[in-house]
Amino acid sequence: MKPQTTKEIVRSQMSQDGIEFILAQFVDINGAVKVKQVPAACFDDIVEDGAGFAGAAVFGMGQGPHSHDLMARADIGTYRQLPWKKNVAVVNTNLHVDGKPHPYCPRWNLTRMSELFAREGYALNCGFEPEHFLVTRNSDGTMSIWDPLGIDTLAKPCYDFKGMCQAMDYLQDIIRYGNELGFEIYQSDHEDANGQYEVNFGWTNALHSCDRLTLFRMMTSQVAAKYGCISTYMAKPFADKTGSAAHLHFHVADAGTGKNLFPLEPGQKDSSGLGLSKLALHYAGGLLKHIRALTAVASPTINCYRRIQSGEFVYSSTSGYTWTPAFACYGDNNRTQLLRCPSPARFEDRSISAAVNPYLLTAAHMAAGLDGIKNEIDPGDPCIGINLYEMPFEERRRRGMAGLPQNLWEAVAALEEDEVVKSALGPIAEEFIRLKRAEWSEFMRHEVTAWEIKRYLTML
Repeated sequence: MKPQTTKEIVRSQMSQDGIEFILAQFVDINGAVKVKQVPAACFDDIVEDGAGFAGAAVFGMGQGPHSHDLMARADIGTYRQLPWKKNVAVVNTNLHVDGKPHPYCPRWNLTRMSELFAREGYALNCGFEPEHFLVTRNSDGTMSIWDPLGIDTLAKPCYDFKGMCQAMDYLQDIIRYGNELGFEIYQSDHEDANGQYEVNFGWTNALHSCDRLTLFRMMTSQVAAKYGCISTYMAKPFADKTGSAAHLHFHVADAGTGKNLFPLEPGQKDSSGLGLSKLALHYAGGLLKHIRALTAVASPTINCYRRIQSGEFVYSSTSGYTWTPAFACYGDNNRTQLLRCPSPARFEDRSISAAVNPYLLTAAHMAAGLDGIKNEIDPGDPCIGINLYEMPFEERRRRGMAGLPQNLWEAVAALEEDEVVKSALGPIAEEFIRLKRAEWSEFMRHEVTAWEIKRYLTML
């Protein structure tokens, strides 16, 4: 439904849909969904005042136990009936405190950044490709892929017919429900790892694309349970298998007309050989300049850095590749690039982890790209027809390709030094840095691994 939808139209739709309850939802700093279940009769309350939450009970809200309540006010244009539970609807909300927008709300922060971007004349249109695993938990606490027929065992399982067919009912449910929710899903497949799947859906503006990804994760968690498994967006659940990404396809459009500004205009010089406008190249230049700080937002957990490997470790032990860029570069329709250009109409950012908070990521993306546009940052020469996985480290260095951070601490340090990316997050930046440093410290206090004992016990 369109943002200008009135309460009366939504109320009428709720009655027609037989809605008894509404989930008023927002996401925390990690992108995890938080909700209150509200009787349909209280619809006006969540539109006008909001559903109340204790902010100190949620990660990254910048509140203590003494703080005034977070009030989650419904964006009624996001009303959706849940296809898998027909008497329930969901609405995205924006958080307020004492009647004012709460600056720690990721969704409101993205709205703020989108408005700043629009004042410069631009809009970011994008779509995520969420990869995820279906897994089961074993009695000893370990995890296995969901493989009820015992057939998902190929070394190269990507697109495999048998592997996909065993999950066909799950995927059909996702496609059916997703399209009822307006996702415009057009493809699904078995991905590169055993137990891994991808679903592709349509583009929209940055805010609604983030709303889609959030609702998609909610949906998969409920549908997976129906089949006795867990859908996980953990970036690297298995050491010997490809990690999960949320590749972002994007272009910048004219905020007034909606025209895609990435392709060259007729008669313009094609300086990159990719058919891209100067604006597109400068936007890419901004992303590459700020990539180390952006990586903290794009790969926000310790586990994410098992996916971003460099050197000889770009190869996995199953299909042969991780499909993950470890160096900052752009170029042609080549999946070893960080910024892949499938056509002059768009780029694909392949660095983004499945564990991303999309609202924080797209806000940071716009800030970095806008810095590139304003300062005409040159992204350098494109890598065309080159397998970046096989490029020697010395050649990468000669070309000036920055390496992506190899752990969360390194990424957060880069974020702390990057005022452009921090500005995109507002006060969330300092909260994010604080929480991620604490997460790293907790990890380092964790029990010593068997690998460490084997490696170091008798080294000296």
